[in-house]
Amino acid sequence: MTARLALQDVERVFGGVRAVDGASFEVKEGEVHGLIGPNGAGKTTIINLVSGLLQPTGGAVRIEGCATAGLAPHRIAALGIARTFQNIRLFPELSARDNVIVGEHLRRRGESLPARLLGLPKAREAERLVRERAEALLERVGLQDRMREKVRNLSYGEQRRVEIARALASDPKLLLLDEPTAGMNPVEVEAVAALIARVAGEGHSVLLVEHNVRLVMEVCAAVTVVDFGKVIAEGPPAKVAEEPAVIAAYLGAPA
Repeated sequence: MTARLALQDVERVFGGVRAVDGASFEVKEGEVHGLIGPNGAGKTTIINLVSGLLQPTGGAVRIEGCATAGLAPHRIAALGIARTFQNIRLFPELSARDNVIVGEHLRRRGESLPARLLGLPKAREAERLVRERAEALLERVGLQDRMREKVRNLSYGEQRRVEIARALASDPKLLLLDEPTAGMNPVEVEAVAALIARVAGEGHSVLLVEHNVRLVMEVCAAVTVVDFGKVIAEGPPAKVAEEPAVIAAYLGAPA
């Protein structure tokens, strides 16, 4: 079976610094795959390479066997990739529901713009379905009572959940989550863990960058650990947690 995502000897150099140094790993269909490591290890850079915000200076990134070299971010998104960001990127003056509707654009490429501008019955029906889907996604992330609230009035944890709902709006094959539980309380973290498990159960793949190691151990089938841009361990969470190199990377002890 072709991997949903495959990195092969991927490098990214900034000046003389190798932010990603020969990274190779795969994410399977319907798998939650953790990407962990100390601060500055290269995790977000890898997410940016997969989503097309950055281009590799070496190696290859493949989505279901398709090399993404040279593709713009919107072209990679059209392959079935959606993401959240370490720093929240929402429209603060729009409601939570309208922010999620923005994420629907990839699913609406076949709609007629003139029909939407003229408010024709078919277009009005499509708009109604889009609103209902956005509301259902917000309900999935526990924000059914906040969907009409402007995003700027939501708590940090609530904004994180809006961002997850918006990423799910395009019905992605691969969901890239960059620190999705940052700023959340333990109850919110558990809700997100349950959501990630449901998403994977529906056949979506998830690449999860997360500092909450307990969450990673709970929801991930496999974990890749990076340090100074290099993959230092990969495998089931329990096995990876016992690797001397992983312990050294997190605790600063000699490997």
